[in-house]
Amino acid sequence: QAALGCRAAQVLMQYCILANHYWFLVEAIYLYKLLIGAVFSEKNYYRLYLYLGWGTPVVFVVPWMAAKYLKENVEGGGAGLCVPLHCVPSSQINLLIFMRILKVILAKLRANQKGYADYKLRLAKATLTLIPLFGIHEVVFIFATDEQTTGILRYVKVFFTLFLNSFQGFLVAVLYCFANKEVKSEMKKKWQLWKLDH
Repeated sequence: QAALGCRAAQVLMQYCILANHYWFLVEAIYLYKLLIGAVFSEKNYYRLYLYLGWGTPVVFVVPWMAAKYLKENVEGGGAGLCVPLHCVPSSQINLLIFMRILKVILAKLRANQKGYADYKLRLAKATLTLIPLFGIHEVVFIFATDEQTTGILRYVKVFFTLFLNSFQGFLVAVLYCFANKEVKSEMKKKWQLWKLDH
């Protein structure tokens, strides 16, 4: 029973890792659509985003789970099977969308260069805020698996992976929610209403 619980936890962990990567992809597609494609289509893609974010990981985890089960039963091991390579398609697409969005932002900043003398600084700020949102930091170490990295490179990989993954949600919340003018305005209104009620 303990082994079964351990396997279930491992499957759930792999599913969550993949869901995280595919939700990065959903965020990237959504932002790209807002910047570029919103003019051409008014269609709501909410259901498609849900299938992509929650459903795509199942497509990878189920065969992985079957292969791991068969390998463990036949060879008695199976520890070498890993899922991270399934993250590669979403990470590659995210990187392409990221570069395309940066190109659009740069073009818009250059077009408004008279209004923004510091457009290079604004581009750098946009780049740094998009990195955690799209999970671009994952691309750096996607092919450097734990089995392939040794010595100082392994420590660097583990540090950056743990640090960025741990604070990613916090960074996204601060940059896209708490620092947002509209969110601040709504929170200020709610605070004023609360003060009036009490």
